[in-house]
Amino acid sequence: MSGTALTETKLREQIIADPDVILEDQDVLHALIAANEKSLGGNIIDLRGIAMERLEARLERLEDTHRSVIAAAYENLAGTNQVHRALLKLLDPADFESFLRNLGDDVATILRVDCIRLVLETRQAGTDPAVQRLGGVLTVVEPGFINRYLTMGRNAPARNVTLRQVEPKSDRVYGDMADWIRSEALLKLDFGPGRLPGLLVMGAEDPHQFTPNQGTDLLAFFAGVFERTMRRWLS
Repeated sequence: MSGTALTETKLREQIIADPDVILEDQDVLHALIAANEKSLGGNIIDLRGIAMERLEARLERLEDTHRSVIAAAYENLAGTNQVHRALLKLLDPADFESFLRNLGDDVATILRVDCIRLVLETRQAGTDPAVQRLGGVLTVVEPGFINRYLTMGRNAPARNVTLRQVEPKSDRVYGDMADWIRSEALLKLDFGPGRLPGLLVMGAEDPHQFTPNQGTDLLAFFAGVFERTMRRWLS
């Protein structure tokens, strides 16, 4: 028996013993289907081959969707863990000044934002010495400022969580960082009946870090815990 015939015999025996080798190899299957279509001639339509092509295209789309769903699930899990770590760090301080400093330092680092500002409305005139000490984190404004900032002066309802790309036109919120903030997350805070609202502002230099098409569930949860923590300090 010649070497070629011997090789063909061994290949035949391997295929018969383990046909999955061919069935699981798309390139080999395509080659066999193409050879079969060629043997049929040009006047015959292979409906089975057409159906297989359509099924393969559908399978590829399903696999792409599957990969996208898994990637989104991992991203959501990572974001959830990030928010949980930030909230645990937020609960550590024993006094309000440490609470705010922690917010501007460790919490901002965990959330991977370039700066965090807490904006509080007040009817009292003048500047409290504590506000001056915490000027890097705390901003005190007049009543109505928060809604105007959220809606950018438009006659529209203010949402509880707003994500947007922005170039601040003043340093009222960000101070000397206003020149390089390009996107922000705005969390409106409710401190309870009879109290003016607050606003937690997260600013980023990356214009794509916060965009309107992103989900807001985790940030809404963060805002809910934060405002309840603030009520304790304000009571």
